Amino acid sequence: MYLVGIAGGSGSGKTTFSEKILKKLNGKGVALLHMDNYYLDKQPSKNFIDGQPNYDSPEAFDWKLFFKHLKALKAGQSVAMPHYNFSTSRREKRTIKVGPCRVVLVEGILSLWLEEVRNLMDLKIYLKVEADIRFTRRLHRDLSDRSRQVEDVISQYYKTVRPMHLKYTQPTQQFADIIVGEHHDVAVEVVSNHILSGSKARKRNT
Repeated sequence: MYLVGIAGGSGSGKTTFSEKILKKLNGKGVALLHMDNYYLDKQPSKNFIDGQPNYDSPEAFDWKLFFKHLKALKAGQSVAMPHYNFSTSRREKRTIKVGPCRVVLVEGILSLWLEEVRNLMDLKIYLKVEADIRFTRRLHRDLSDRSRQVEDVISQYYKTVRPMHLKYTQPTQQFADIIVGEHHDVAVEVVSNHILSGSKARKRNT
């Protein structure tokens, strides 16, 4: 199985980019794994800033389950991906079956942060988008999809999102095989072809 890691700051377009690749590959034998679904159901006390949970820190994620699922997918098995509800900040009881399949796109702000996870990836991609564009996208998303207030989004951005991006997410671009800018369309074509050829080669060798 062919694993593709897609990282980048909040609002960089990871989900949109992944869905374009999914569409380009016609969805056949391809699945999408959202790292956001692996937020811990309850944030540890050390991962709070000014009384609010820090969702942009590595401490916010269930790395044990995330790594376990990636290894299972890599081995050609299916997994029950959790479903995280951003309105309640809790995991729901329902899960989403992912795999078995030929290719899995793994998107998340820290999908290239942990070395053990990076070592599982066959292709590593980083979306490098200017901060003002990322913030605007995040603002629109949080207001429309996550029941947030403008003041809360702005406060969170300056307290955790921006500093954690600079400390943890941005440095992971050094591990990427491909760095993609704001305009995705040409990159989608290139990456899709790369995935097709890579996954076919992997299949022939197994």
